[in-house]
Amino acid sequence: MKYFKKLVGDRIYLSPRNSEDVEKFTEWLNDFEITDYIGRSDIVTTLSGERKYLEGNCSPEATFVIVTLEDNKMIGTVSLEKISNSHRTATLGIFIGDKEYLNKGYGTEAIKLILDYGFNYMNLHHIELQVMEFNTRALKCYKKCGFKEVGTIRENRFINGKYYNTICMDILKQEFKENYIKNKNI
Repeated sequence: MKYFKKLVGDRIYLSPRNSEDVEKFTEWLNDFEITDYIGRSDIVTTLSGERKYLEGNCSPEATFVIVTLEDNKMIGTVSLEKISNSHRTATLGIFIGDKEYLNKGYGTEAIKLILDYGFNYMNLHHIELQVMEFNTRALKCYKKCGFKEVGTIRENRFINGKYYNTICMDILKQEFKENYIKNKNI
């Protein structure tokens, strides 16, 4: 697979996502160790279904795969979705699918890259996300990136026989001050 260095960081770069990665995404989205944490374990992902999703849901503005700089290995995905140009808002979506790269700061770096892009190139003002209450690794990462908890949706996700809360978080442009994209010219 050929990847393109749109947003370059210290250890990773973000490349436009495309349907050629369908087999890897299908593998990841059928793994409970991945899907329990993103609230998608109740969905069976087929190769044809994921291909259709990837072809129909690739926002050309901000849908990326996360690729390591060292060996050009795709390890996950990050995107800004539900973009409202009039309100200057978006929703962040991310997951690291390659378990070898979990809990090593790659997600944090990917989020900081896409926040820099969203706020400083797309002129967004507000980026929000939702996270499962038990996903302590993600909560820590989001807080490290500057997100703040703004509310809780009570017992709205059913996973492995139990209901869980969803935590709502957001960040505003004025709360994000740093530059993370290494290949900027200005």
